[in-house]
Amino acid sequence: MANDQTTAKEVRHEVIDAADAIKDYTVDKRDEAAAKAKAALDSIDGRIETMQARIEKKWGRMDAAAREKARQSLRALQRERVEVAEWYGGLKNSSAAAWEHTKAGFSKAYRALRTGWEKAEQEYADDSKQ
Repeated sequence: MANDQTTAKEVRHEVIDAADAIKDYTVDKRDEAAAKAKAALDSIDGRIETMQARIEKKWGRMDAAAREKARQSLRALQRERVEVAEWYGGLKNSSAAAWEHTKAGFSKAYRALRTGWEKAEQEYADDSKQ
């Protein structure tokens, strides 16, 4: 599982770096900011898919309470991901006047997604825990 831990740490740093970097972009660098945001989203999407696959693999061994908790965790991540996607759309198309607000909204939503992902990752990272 050391490989999973290393990957999780790398993703965590990548996500933090992306959210922090986007804060520093000016409106004239909007395309670069959007590209960085898209790459970070793609990375976390992959990690969420991997987590979902682990949950599905363990589904038959989970009791009803664990299944409901897993469903709730995945739903929460999906809601947070939708919110980030909405801000990402704004980031790509924001006017100069709305740029600072849009960057802040994206960063806030992205950090919430990151926090939710980290919590779920700790819960479902290791097959030997359940």
